[in-house]
Amino acid sequence: MKIKNYILVFLVAFSCAMCNSSKKEEKISIEKSETKNHKHDALSAKDSLKLVNHQIEVKGDVQFPLQLTVDSLKKMKVVTIDNLKITGKNGEVKREVKVCKGVLLKDILEKAKIKQEDHKDRNFYIVARASDNYKATFSWAELFNNPTGENAFILFEENGKPVKNGEMIAICSNDFRTGPRHVYWLKSIEVYKVK
Repeated sequence: MKIKNYILVFLVAFSCAMCNSSKKEEKISIEKSETKNHKHDALSAKDSLKLVNHQIEVKGDVQFPLQLTVDSLKKMKVVTIDNLKITGKNGEVKREVKVCKGVLLKDILEKAKIKQEDHKDRNFYIVARASDNYKATFSWAELFNNPTGENAFILFEENGKPVKNGEMIAICSNDFRTGPRHVYWLKSIEVYKVK
């Protein structure tokens, strides 16, 4: 009888150990897939070219939808930004740009004119969307009632040359981590009312 009890205890313990082992493997698998989803794989030059847009569309809740090119941005009020650091999610500097040129996002939105019912109608969010469907968002208040409005740009030139990853990119230079709102291959700026 004692042997049967020992065997039973051994089988229960072994089953529990196997169960915990598969849970650990499942957890590791989930963590790996989550990490993989947030990692940007390096693209070949050919694949990167497929994502380049020659114009960006300003659309959504705006009175005057726009199709903007680098040339049309150059005709707007161009801003020069010195010593721009692109930082990752952990604060590490991924890249430094000595000088870049672009246009304030809020200037573009003022040209497109957000469909506000009156001056108190401020519940809008703005999506900067890339060709690969990466998105970064801004609120109306950030852009028009906050220092972020003077630091959110659509860039078209870095260090005296056209930007490499798409002709225009969005970035917010005063974010603690600039990477999450650094949108390569920008294809649209979309305005939506919060419902």
